[in-house]
Amino acid sequence: MKKSNVIYQLSEQSLSQMMSYIIQTKDDKFIIIDGGTENDTAYLLEFLSKLEGYNNIINGWILTHAHHDHINAFMDVISNHKGKINIKNIYYNFPEAAFIQQYEPQYAHTIQEFNALLPAFQDKCTIITDGDKIKFDEIIFDIMSSPDDMITQNAINNSSIVLKMHVDGQSVLFLGDLGIEAGDKILLKYGKKGLKSDIVQMAHHGQNGVGKNVYEAINAKVCLWNTPKWLWNNDAGAGVNTGPWKTVAVRTWMNELKVSHHFITKDGTCKISFPMNLWNKDNDF
Repeated sequence: MKKSNVIYQLSEQSLSQMMSYIIQTKDDKFIIIDGGTENDTAYLLEFLSKLEGYNNIINGWILTHAHHDHINAFMDVISNHKGKINIKNIYYNFPEAAFIQQYEPQYAHTIQEFNALLPAFQDKCTIITDGDKIKFDEIIFDIMSSPDDMITQNAINNSSIVLKMHVDGQSVLFLGDLGIEAGDKILLKYGKKGLKSDIVQMAHHGQNGVGKNVYEAINAKVCLWNTPKWLWNNDAGAGVNTGPWKTVAVRTWMNELKVSHHFITKDGTCKISFPMNLWNKDNDF
């Protein structure tokens, strides 16, 4: 049977929000985006081991930004699972530790831990920036945004690498945890034509990320939500929509934009094969 290029969106293995994607090319190249927390490492490695064509080689591991719920699984692999996985290339671009210490000191420990581990894998690293391209077989990633030290509000989230993946005539936009400021910047830079994508990964787990204006420009038919149940329901413990998060409002935006499909980590790990039928309308939520 002919193989397809696929994306697996992995579900969280704890109560923490996280982000973890495995991309498998039809010729069995494997790419990971982020990977999640240290509580997600075992599931990530087990899931990989069960994929047909996997031979313990990760051709590229892309890290969007230096928050623990995105890169701690990667650091756990480097620290504790060296014999289980062979990572060929690592792609990232993080702000300087001093920048994070100045503007978000409460989260500086993650970049400090990353930098302490860096000598173990530095020879495999490529620092990516706007305009770069990464290619794996037929799949091409355009790097559309990288850290801007002029954006100091919501500093780490706004430093997220933005990737536009091109596969089988379709496009997937990974926004990481991008916030309002960097979201408005990419909208100004690329406009609707440049941002238009078939599939979008919802910024910052679907709440308090980019503005509705950015999603209107992207005009996707498919949304990828790295969103556990409590966050999906904006439930801090007192019931649906009683928490401080903006998920329910963003869900309303997506209904207004007539999105066809929603893949949500609260519902478990999912697989998307390309090319995808974008027009088979899912139920609203």
